[in-house]
Amino acid sequence: MSEPTAQATPQLPYHRDFPVGWDELHRNCRALSWRLLEKGPWKGIIAITRGGLVPAAILARELDIRLIDTVCVTSYGIAEEGAEAMKQGELNILKGVEGDGEGFLLVDDLVDTGKTARVVREMLPKAHFATIYAKPAGCPLVDTFITEVSQDTWIRFPWDMEPTFATPLAARNA
Repeated sequence: MSEPTAQATPQLPYHRDFPVGWDELHRNCRALSWRLLEKGPWKGIIAITRGGLVPAAILARELDIRLIDTVCVTSYGIAEEGAEAMKQGELNILKGVEGDGEGFLLVDDLVDTGKTARVVREMLPKAHFATIYAKPAGCPLVDTFITEVSQDTWIRFPWDMEPTFATPLAARNA
């Protein structure tokens, strides 16, 4: 009789959770604005959808920019939660922009593996790429960012969460 083989459990690249609230996100966007203000003036903002939309709105206000466009990209799973939502899939460009990005801010919420950043950088090589959060694998692709987090951290943005009941810690350990 052969020995049973262990079922391989797929390993996620994320072992840490980093929830970000609206206040923290706004503070970090304002800090990013301060850094970008001295690097301007800017012709406009190109937001990478969807994660770059909220930061782009805050940056537009703080930097008094009225011209905003989007590069529409999909890459993560469509699952709402769990492992599937955290797996980066095939990159799909749904909409691009004209030009090489000169004088524009290219904005996203974070740079993770750099997969999306590389493709968008090729499309807009002269844009100034700014994110709120950056992970080590993507840092070299970004011109300006505020916070570096470890590669194994999953950032939970406020638009991906909703307030819900949390079991008290004492009850979890029972």
